[in-house]
Amino acid sequence: MKFQDYYKTLGLSRTASQEEIQKAYRTLARKYHPDVNKSPEAEEKFKAINEAHEVLKDPEKRSKYDTLGPNWQAGQDFRPPPGWENFTGQAGWPGGGRTTFHFRGGPGSFDFSGFGGSGFSDFFDALFGQNFDTGMRRGPRGSGRQTRRDTQRPGRSGGASVRGKDHEADITISLEEAYQGTSKTLTLQQEEGRGAGKAKRYDVKIPPGIIEGARIRLVGQGGAGKGQGDNGDIFLRVHIAPHERFTLQGRDLSVEIPISPWEAALGTKVEIPTLDGRIKLTIPPGTQGEQKFRSRGKGLPQKEGEPGDLYTIVRITIPKTLTPREKALFEELQHVSSFHPRKDG
Repeated sequence: MKFQDYYKTLGLSRTASQEEIQKAYRTLARKYHPDVNKSPEAEEKFKAINEAHEVLKDPEKRSKYDTLGPNWQAGQDFRPPPGWENFTGQAGWPGGGRTTFHFRGGPGSFDFSGFGGSGFSDFFDALFGQNFDTGMRRGPRGSGRQTRRDTQRPGRSGGASVRGKDHEADITISLEEAYQGTSKTLTLQQEEGRGAGKAKRYDVKIPPGIIEGARIRLVGQGGAGKGQGDNGDIFLRVHIAPHERFTLQGRDLSVEIPISPWEAALGTKVEIPTLDGRIKLTIPPGTQGEQKFRSRGKGLPQKEGEPGDLYTIVRITIPKTLTPREKALFEELQHVSSFHPRKDG
């Protein structure tokens, strides 16, 4: 098992702020998203970026990861240090007994061969030990011990009935698909141990307004139960790909709009994009750079409850070159204006 340097993956120092982590993730995820980047290494790079972000965006996971110290290098053989399992009161294990999903067909579908049931690497599973919300924890390698949401009860023949395993995988959709809702046809090929299962097609309906990290449950499509036990479920964890224009936080969107210095000083009306068309926004006189304006209900919808909002962030843009007339006007303004930004600002 190889050590994963999550800071190096995102091109960051270990002292990076949460804002720097988010910015680096958005930039790299946009660059390597397989729907955009068709190079052979893009998909693996995209998975690595998502795994690094999953750890570093979470203060608890990041704190635990940072206790390993700065002396590891990416690719070195790694074993959790003695007593590691006591750090959070749960044991991790490196690999073993994993389930592999192959996603094919349509944008946002990925092949997770070689990754654990969480959709992440063995290194991730060794550190954090829990397959997200499936309730399954793994014991040490070779122990044969697993704790999961299986249930045992007497079967008709008197033997134990065991509920099948729940499985998880990830699916990435566009922001527009999250807003409008969509349907995806996926082919999942399940492999457990050395025995390969049959490929099966699923029509997955994604409702409008789904948010990052939401899960879609495919009832009874997980591991087979034993005896009279029910089959487990498959949970698809939804990820929303970074957008070239909008930034998503929860259900709220933000967008940046450039305006000129005179528009900021005098006020103006501008058209701004939304996910369902363009709207007009009034910029009042005296608007400052970085000022935010809220458009209610223009974020992601919600079936029950208020939709998110859209925040327009104003960027005051200065012309790089001036005509002689423009330069003369600015010089005149400089002489007649009583405004002193370092005193009045």
